[in-house]
Amino acid sequence: MKKNLRYAIGIDSGTQGTKALVVECDGGRVVGRGRAPHAMIEGLPPGASEQDPATWVHAMDAALAAALKEARIDPGKVVALGVSGQQHGFVPLDAKGRPIRPAKLWNDTTTVRETEEIVAALGGKKAFIERLGIALAVGFTASKILWLKRNEPRRFEKLATVLLPHNYLNFHLTGRAHMEYGDASGTGLMDIRGFRWDEAAVRAVDDGLSARLPPLSHPREPVGEAKRSWAARFGLVRVLVASGGGDNMMGAIGSGNVTPGVCTLSLGTSGTVYSHFSRPFVDPEGEIAAFCDSTGGWLPLLCTMNVTNATEIVKSLFGLDNAKLERLARRAGAGADGLIFLPFVDGERVPVLPSASAVFFGLDRKTFGAAHIVRAVMEGTVLNLGYGFARMRDLGLKPSEIRATGGGAKSRLWLQIVADVFGTPVVTLKEAEAAAYGAALQSVWNWRLAAGEKVAIADIAASWVAKGRLAAEPDPKNAPLYADLQGRFNSLWKRLTPEFEARRLGLPA
Repeated sequence: MKKNLRYAIGIDSGTQGTKALVVECDGGRVVGRGRAPHAMIEGLPPGASEQDPATWVHAMDAALAAALKEARIDPGKVVALGVSGQQHGFVPLDAKGRPIRPAKLWNDTTTVRETEEIVAALGGKKAFIERLGIALAVGFTASKILWLKRNEPRRFEKLATVLLPHNYLNFHLTGRAHMEYGDASGTGLMDIRGFRWDEAAVRAVDDGLSARLPPLSHPREPVGEAKRSWAARFGLVRVLVASGGGDNMMGAIGSGNVTPGVCTLSLGTSGTVYSHFSRPFVDPEGEIAAFCDSTGGWLPLLCTMNVTNATEIVKSLFGLDNAKLERLARRAGAGADGLIFLPFVDGERVPVLPSASAVFFGLDRKTFGAAHIVRAVMEGTVLNLGYGFARMRDLGLKPSEIRATGGGAKSRLWLQIVADVFGTPVVTLKEAEAAAYGAALQSVWNWRLAAGEKVAIADIAASWVAKGRLAAEPDPKNAPLYADLQGRFNSLWKRLTPEFEARRLGLPA
């Protein structure tokens, strides 16, 4: 055993629970894991999604305790800690640092009117994007703050500090209110090119909001040292708390997506694709979210709402497990003989079809069977991502490799479909918990910089992040087939838009 070995802790506080990793600072080996669930607040109005921030604190402590117990290390050797958190949530604090109310989460959709009002105040969607570099989505934090002002004015009067979920955990750990560029870029209040709060966007919410926003800092700058009262409970001694970031930003770091060309793909209930840029990335149509990352660069991100939620439905329909699902889909072959599935089970974010529903196109006597339906569902989720991925290419993405995470990344067939549709090699990762792992990696970067070392996060990632055993290369013979299917898929979904229906009926769009 190395006598001078030091350890870092990575925390990932998500919607459903918190995960903790204990990681060796020398090489990145995971030696301990822990997790604890989160409870949602029940009985809320339709569209509302909230959690008590105290839930995150208790879960973080429980997950950390479990990880340290499994690691069986001297806690005094832990030197750094990083926190990943769900993006966009609104944590309002009073002057004493106490939450005024439960946090409104990323998937809270009760703020449509407030979102529209903020965008209108800045001159409309195009003007908003030109000014801030990013479109304002309903789930972003800005509209949640305006919602509080409009719907709970007495609570708004008590508002002293606005934080995001990962910032709140950092505040709990250190006592310092703080925001770094990555997570802050998802508030809808930040100029993503200039790394600063945008005065017009802030005033559109409230004239006094500026004083309630923490100063912004570069992700290389740590928040501070963990409070001794908290650290002592776990046997920790002196722990540097890193800047942390949103879960996508930390997932990028944990998958080694810190240099141009590397993409991270998450095949979960929803789907995300994002990639590091060393210059600002702005989509003038706002389809690709133009976030900053948590290394000092930018992280354009595509998000779709429908991936494994669709396959879970067909698994239930035909009584399949994951292995049977894949075997059945292979029987149909690439392209499912022309059967196309538009996977809009829960509407869709990109393309913008919030009220759309799923569609099978091309059912006939040959394709109206379980194998073709399952294959079309798997392919449809990837073709849906393929539309946005092509847009990212058009705006400057030059992908060299896709690193896949999430439940869908366990399927060799799904990885092959991704490689064929995207025309890019796909690999998996040895460490599946990319967000928690990224938080630990970033914390070591902060710790080494604070010690006076000149080290790049890309160098640490290169030595830490290892690839898994599953991988897929694009099959050249499938390229024309999927290119044709992608074109047909794009043509079909456009027929679901209100603008298309208006034109068909000869009405104003």
